[in-house]
Amino acid sequence: MKKVIPAIGLMASVLLACGQDQQEEDAAHGLEGKDWDDIVSEAEGSEIGIYMWGGDDGVNQYLDEFVAPHLEEEYDITLTRYPMDAPDFLSKLMTEKEAGQNEGSADLLWINGENFRNAKNNDLLYGEFTSHLPNMEDYIGDDAPFVHFDMGTEINGHQAPWGNVQFAFQYNSDMVENPPETMEDLIEWAIDHPGQFTYPNVNDFTGNAFVRHVMYHVADDPEELETFNEEWLEENKEEVFDTLRTFKESLWRNGQTYPESLSHLDQLYSNGEVAFTMGFNEHRAESLIEDGIFPEATETVVLEPGSISNTHYLSIPFNSPEPEAAMVAINFMLSPEAQIKKLDPSMWGEGTVLNAESISEEQVQEMEQITGPAIVESEDILPELDSRYHDWILEHWEREVVQQ
Repeated sequence: MKKVIPAIGLMASVLLACGQDQQEEDAAHGLEGKDWDDIVSEAEGSEIGIYMWGGDDGVNQYLDEFVAPHLEEEYDITLTRYPMDAPDFLSKLMTEKEAGQNEGSADLLWINGENFRNAKNNDLLYGEFTSHLPNMEDYIGDDAPFVHFDMGTEINGHQAPWGNVQFAFQYNSDMVENPPETMEDLIEWAIDHPGQFTYPNVNDFTGNAFVRHVMYHVADDPEELETFNEEWLEENKEEVFDTLRTFKESLWRNGQTYPESLSHLDQLYSNGEVAFTMGFNEHRAESLIEDGIFPEATETVVLEPGSISNTHYLSIPFNSPEPEAAMVAINFMLSPEAQIKKLDPSMWGEGTVLNAESISEEQVQEMEQITGPAIVESEDILPELDSRYHDWILEHWEREVVQQ
């Protein structure tokens, strides 16, 4: 006879198992029995490094001129940036793991999506740590989907959300008289203005995201792509790539080559070689205009059917020499002070992960004063796709588009 476990008893057993797993992990990391004050005390005097993409001056300025000085002053922690693309630092970590190198050169990782999935699957991460962060509990909470899943990969506390951004296009209004409103409009504009539009190679996250927007354009309903749908890909593969081939020859350099990165595309845009650029962060143009990098005529537009929302995260590598200091640094970067400063368009100017209900009314008003009117309305937000769509694009784009 089968034994029936009451629902309450089953839930209690699941929670107990999770608690036991957490205790075992804390014991393995030397955190068992330590409270937050103990972790902060052990972090004092540490020198830590962060592996992160270094291609945005505003992001670098935020780390160097705000985060690092605050960590030094408040916690006696010295933070150094190591500019490196995520695939490169994951390759480095994999080499270190295979060599048994248990003390690496970095303590923090800026990561998300397929890179997080690969890092987690290959045991390149420290493990669960977010349950120890007071600011995670106090200001972010457990309700938002991005706390639990990153592009389809279960997070399990292996990374902490750092920012939310929306994909948007920037264009030079001196070159674009009638800005497009839909993806179809953009394609028609590119055909009518040969050489003035392009997108990055899909090995670049931004270029890959552009193709994911094309997939949303092809889909009859965004919900068709809500989970990884191989049947949809099989049925719509030809239309997705035919859409890209339709205007390939009208692209910059006739579509024979593509910018290798968003930084390269931004440079082409800044030089007036193309009329559009693009990227995650709907407010990114403000600081770039202010710094004289983007032309003053730069405007931002979101195309129908909407803008993909993307969350990026902070994690800790498996061989961090100073994991306690890494936790203290991440906890600070999740604070209202640091998150609100990150909204400042004169620095980074990107979206927050704070739960608005968890902060004061004054802080909400401060955030609204910084960001101004919403560029992406809530009804225009599209969920980020499972990272396996990213891989599918990488697998097929070269053959189906570039080589045609």
